[in-house]
Amino acid sequence: MIDTEPQTAGGKVLWHFTMSLDGFVAGPDHAMDWMATGVSARPGLIDEYVQTTGAVLGGRDGWDASPGSRPYGGAWKGPVFVLTHHPEDATPADGVTFLNCGPAEAVRIGLEAAGGKNLEVFSPGIGRQLLELGLIDEIDLHIAPVLLGEGIRLYDNPGGEPIRLHRVGEGDPTAVVNVRYRPSVPTGGSPSNVQAGA
Repeated sequence: MIDTEPQTAGGKVLWHFTMSLDGFVAGPDHAMDWMATGVSARPGLIDEYVQTTGAVLGGRDGWDASPGSRPYGGAWKGPVFVLTHHPEDATPADGVTFLNCGPAEAVRIGLEAAGGKNLEVFSPGIGRQLLELGLIDEIDLHIAPVLLGEGIRLYDNPGGEPIRLHRVGEGDPTAVVNVRYRPSVPTGGSPSNVQAGA
C-alpha cells in the first residue's frame, strides 16, 4: 500500500489519530496501551509531525486520562489547549491552557498559537463538532493492524447523516482504500491448520 505524501505545515486544522482497524482511537477509559507493542510506523513519521505541528487541541476526558503527557512521546514542544467546561478543577501542566469556550473559538486560539503551522485536534468529540462546523481541513489517520472491539471511536454520531470525504493525493478522491491483513496467531498455529470444531 502506498503511504500518503508527508504532512506539510500549512496552518491546517488536522483531526489526527492512530486508529485501530475497527475505528477506535483509544481503548476503554481512553487507554492507549494497545499502541505500545505490535504497531510500527514508517521511518521519520514522528519527526514529520513534530516539525509541522504548531499547537494541539484536546478534550478534557483525554487529558484527565493521562494528565501532563505530551504528544509524540514528549518530542514535540508547543502549546496544548484543552477544551473543558470546568477549567478550575483541571490538573495543570506547563505549556497547557484550559479553554472554556466554543469549539470554533478554540480553533481560532489554537491556530493563532500555531504560528502558521498546523493545529492538531486530538479529541473525537471536538473533532466531530469541528467537522459539523466545517472547520476540519484534513482527517489524518494512521490505521494500526489491531481490532480493539471496544473503546473510544473516532467518529460516533448515531442518527446523523453520512459525511462524504475526498481522499487527499493523486488519483480518484472517492476511491476506496484497500488494506489486507492476516490475524496473528500463537506460535505453532496458523489459520490454515485450525479445523472447525477442534
